[in-house]
Amino acid sequence: MKPASIVVIDNGASTIKAGVASDAAKPEEVRIIPNAIVRSKGDKTTYFGHELERCRDYSSLHYRLPFEKGYLVDWDAQKAVWDGIFSSQVLGVNTPENSLLITEPYFNLPNIQDVYDQFIFEEYEFHSYHRCTPASLIPHGQLFLSDTNPPAECTLVVDSGFSFTHVIPIINHRIQWYAIKRLDVGGKLLTNQLKELVSYRQWNMMDETYIMNHVKESCCFVSSSFSQDLEMCRLKPKRNPIVQEYILPDFSSNRKGRVRQPHDTVSESDQILFMENERFSIPELIFRPDDIGLDQSGLALTIAASISLLPQDLQGMFWANIGLIGGNTLFPGFHARLLSELRSLAPLDFDVAIYQCDNPITEAYHSAVNFARQPDFFDHVVTRAEYLESGSSASRRKFPDWQVDEKDKGKEKGKENEDQLEDRPQANKKARTKPRTFSTVRRR
Repeated sequence: MKPASIVVIDNGASTIKAGVASDAAKPEEVRIIPNAIVRSKGDKTTYFGHELERCRDYSSLHYRLPFEKGYLVDWDAQKAVWDGIFSSQVLGVNTPENSLLITEPYFNLPNIQDVYDQFIFEEYEFHSYHRCTPASLIPHGQLFLSDTNPPAECTLVVDSGFSFTHVIPIINHRIQWYAIKRLDVGGKLLTNQLKELVSYRQWNMMDETYIMNHVKESCCFVSSSFSQDLEMCRLKPKRNPIVQEYILPDFSSNRKGRVRQPHDTVSESDQILFMENERFSIPELIFRPDDIGLDQSGLALTIAASISLLPQDLQGMFWANIGLIGGNTLFPGFHARLLSELRSLAPLDFDVAIYQCDNPITEAYHSAVNFARQPDFFDHVVTRAEYLESGSSASRRKFPDWQVDEKDKGKEKGKENEDQLEDRPQANKKARTKPRTFSTVRRR
């Protein structure tokens, strides 16, 4: 029996992008849902995922996140969020009659993958499902499409998300796991760093994660000349073109926070947050993580290090096909800064090109929808019948994974060693080697 439709879940650590892929579905029909259980002190109410939009008091929200350090560890919280997504309030799907396409973290642990299988088939009883990383879906999307050139066979995806920033090279739709690089800077770290700076300099905002995340998204940008902007803020504090005033929200009157515009009138009761060098020093951590003591290279050097591990005759194609996805790439100036740094690192005879999309947050979801609409999609899924027969072994056989890639590399190395042994000249049986004698020196 063929499933009625395909449910697509881009299961991010910060937000879940969910929808149903069918012939009549439009690309823009996607629901973005917070992947958290949130407790509001003001409302004294607990909100599960999609219910957060009902909240009226966003002050002092307490977040319970299913993801920790990039991996799904709190399955009770994740199930509560998924239950709401599959309910009639969001997607309204009958899981046993549908197939599922879901994303997982890069280098996901085998034990966690097994729990994915258990939840999908035993808890929700989906007809079938496919599990993969977000970057593996990008070749099916529109990011690298061009009117003049055919689809590139070698691409490099920069996925800067909530937990980490990954650099993922892809050859012919296949991830090259040995060349992936990870930068331990993501949206969560940037928001926490902004909370600490603002709390030290102005208002105590350590408990205001929701508000400070909105401040980060509204005010921050990537500087093209960091030292000059920093010096400008030092010489003329609060009297330079960089400074912005952010009017903090007033939840008693149901007024949201916003950047102050020239025509805005400010009352005496309004609380104003002055954003100065914080605007560009926070995103700077993506390019200079050693500013906060992280012993890692910046994003441009990380990309160069990843490309250097790839076959030398293909490296030029990777420099010319770099794509950006993830919420952090939305910072104004991100593209220009990365391009200028990469040009200084790339060989002179290579072109450097960076591809952007309209919405890098939902690009993986739209690519997943395109993949789900392909005629051969069901050749890549594991059915519930296969899982009941073989367990998680069926998923390991069907889904391309970093562990399989490592095993293949090990087999190739073993085969090379065998060939080298076979190529060695055979010793003459009549020739005998003189036995070595070892003398031991005893201490008196």
